[in-house]
Amino acid sequence: MRAVALSDDGNIKFLNENFVNTWVLNTDMKRLRDAKGIDEMRPLTQTIVRAWKRHSPVDCLIISPDLELMGRQPVNELSRYEWHTRAAHYQLFLVESLEGKRPGLGEKDPVALSSSLNVVLDPVQPSIEVLDTFRIPETGSQDYTVVKIDATAFENGGVLTIDIQIGRTAPIGSFDLFDDNSEPSTEGTSKDALAHAWGIQPGETGTITYRFEKGQVFQLRATGGWVDETGSINAFRARISIR
Repeated sequence: MRAVALSDDGNIKFLNENFVNTWVLNTDMKRLRDAKGIDEMRPLTQTIVRAWKRHSPVDCLIISPDLELMGRQPVNELSRYEWHTRAAHYQLFLVESLEGKRPGLGEKDPVALSSSLNVVLDPVQPSIEVLDTFRIPETGSQDYTVVKIDATAFENGGVLTIDIQIGRTAPIGSFDLFDDNSEPSTEGTSKDALAHAWGIQPGETGTITYRFEKGQVFQLRATGGWVDETGSINAFRARISIR
């Protein structure tokens, strides 16, 4: 946690502004449970003991002022994601907890989360989520994060929808959808975009919708707004689906 999620300045700022942060040893919780029985514990202790995930060395728990469990992130499960996206995933875990989505508490999510930026959709799996980051270029040239979307299995076409959620730190995000044959422009904005969602503010969402007539491969390109500080990085989650 300290080396990834809690080494990110944006995460530290978000935690300090939105939460009362504290910690407790799992071994202390076990001793309390064994000594007393859970029904004799104080309400906060009961919530923590019940939320602990068996064999997990560290759990991040979000608990409401009413002592309701709002979210759980076992540290070992962060390792499922690419190392450069783990801080971004942790920030979205915090955001979703505040939004009442109860991440990590056993609700079945019908949309898979991809750890790759090359996704393949078909009628069996027509939806997927991608989590990654984008940044403000430091050189004055465009610097894109590119997600490749293979929709060739939809031979008769369909409607591609991309719902995009931006992390709560700067910068703002701009997203363009291109045909896979389009070459990214290093200067300014590419002219052959099929659709776009520009200027998505931190903490906000945007949507790209595009109807295509036959199966093909697309590129979703993400970059930061030019008005923000060069080199700054933000997270995004894109839910990509075809119907």
